[in-house]
Order: sequence, then structure tokens, then C-alpha cells
Amino acid sequence: MYILNLIRYKNLVLIVLVQLIIRFALFEPFQIDVKLNVLGYSLLILATVCIAAAGNIINDIYDIETDTVNKPDKVIVGKYISEKTAFNLFFILNVIGVGLGFYLSHSVGKSPFFSIFVIISATLYVYASFLKQIPVIGNIVISILVAMSILIVGVFDVLPAITESNRATQITIFKILIDYAVFAFLINLVREMIKDIEDVDGDYNAQMNTLPIVIGRERAKYIAFVFGLLPIAVVIYYLVTYLYKQQIVIGYFLVFIIAPLIYATIKIYSATSKNQFHHISIVYKIVMLLGMLSLLLYPIILK
Repeated sequence: MYILNLIRYKNLVLIVLVQLIIRFALFEPFQIDVKLNVLGYSLLILATVCIAAAGNIINDIYDIETDTVNKPDKVIVGKYISEKTAFNLFFILNVIGVGLGFYLSHSVGKSPFFSIFVIISATLYVYASFLKQIPVIGNIVISILVAMSILIVGVFDVLPAITESNRATQITIFKILIDYAVFAFLINLVREMIKDIEDVDGDYNAQMNTLPIVIGRERAKYIAFVFGLLPIAVVIYYLVTYLYKQQIVIGYFLVFIIAPLIYATIKIYSATSKNQFHHISIVYKIVMLLGMLSLLLYPIILK
């Protein structure tokens, strides 16, 4: 169980769920041409999960000092699993993920795509060891990597299957994935800012330079509030521009996406305690899940 918590299995389950929804609720109902068979797609999911799990492990290894202050009850590395064992597991998962990436890149006839897995793996290490200490930059980098867990499906399954006859349809589907990747990026960016405010005490003891440490908790809170307005504006624009005729879809987005986002943004402005910021972080995580589940509505949207 400690290993499952170390790799943050709940987050990994979300990745698997989203990638399965993309394939079976978005691609298959509209008979989109895909490059990967069921086995290949399963390996793509496994590669993504392995690299994400490795990233979670190396993050915990470098966060031992901060987590001891911020969440002592959840410290695993050095308490239940040795640092050496954790690092070995990080290495093994990376080898599996990158190795599967090498195989998949050649199987779709796009060998340069192999570099995507290498870059993501290396970036997760650099993020944990260095970038997360740089105000805002670290938040942006990890949010881009979260968005990549969506885009990578299109890169390996949709783009390689483009032909002259299906180009328009394939590009349309890929643009939908880009839209959802942008949504995931924005939600995760705000959530990372909130988590930095929540964890400011432990980060300060570890001599990190997150935004609330550099400019103060109150100023960082107001910046997070402003960034919290961005996903609201983007979702409203998306609804007005593309989905204004779909009443069921509009209802879903209003109730399960926009309303919680407005609630969370208001809470950011008034939050003062660690528990309040933690509550806001959970709300954004739920909104991320509900946003991804909206992909199930596309058979209604595109019928």
C-alpha cells in the first residue's frame, strides 16, 4: 500500500480513465482513423503511467524535508520505504516508460516521437530537483506535463493516421484534444499555485523560492485569484463559440465546471488558513475530473 501511495495511484487512475475515455468515447463512436491497435494503445497508457509514477516518486524523494512539515502523516520515503528503494523504483519505471515509448514510436512509423518520452522523463526529474523552486516557472512546467498526458494520445494515435482523405476529420479531433489539454493546463496551474500557498511553511524551511515565499502569502493569493479567472473565461468562450446550441452540454458545463470554478475562485480571495487552501485544491482536482468526463458528451455534440 505504501508503494501505491508513493506513486499516487489515484492520479494514475485518472490518467488511465481519461485516456480510455478519449479512445472509446471520442475516437471509436465517430470511427476516427487510429494508428494503434488495442495492444498498442494499452502500451501507450502503460508508458504514460510509468513515467508519471516515476515523476511522483522523484518528487517525493526531493520533498522529504518539506513534506515532514507540510504533511508529516503522508511521508513515505525514508519512513516506510528507503530512499534507495524509492530511487531504484523511479529508475525502473522510467526505463519501462521510455522503453515502451521507443517501441511505440517505431510501431507508428514516427521514430523521432521517441524523444517525447525522453524529454518528459528528464523534465520531471529537473522539475523535482530544481524547477519547482522557481516561482511560477515550476508551476507552468508541471502543468504542461499534465496537459501532455492528453495530447500524447493524439500524437501517437491520430496524427500518424492522417491521410489526404481524412485530414479534416483527424485535425478536428486533434484540436478537441488541444482544447482539453489547455483546460487541464489552466486548472493544474491554478492548483499548483494554491498548493504552494498551502505548503509555504515547509517550503520555507527547505529554503525553496516558491511564489508565496518570494512575494508573500497574501500577494500570491491574489495572483492565484487572477489566474483562477482564466479557466472560467476560457470555458465560457468555448461554450459560446462552439457549444451554444447544445443545451444538455451547456447545462453540464454550467453546473459541474463553471459553478465550481467560480466557487473556488471566490474561496481563493477569502482563504486564510492551510485547511481552506487545501479545500480549494481538492475542488480544482474534482473540476479537472469532471472536465475530462465531459468528453463522454461528444457523441451528443458531434452527432
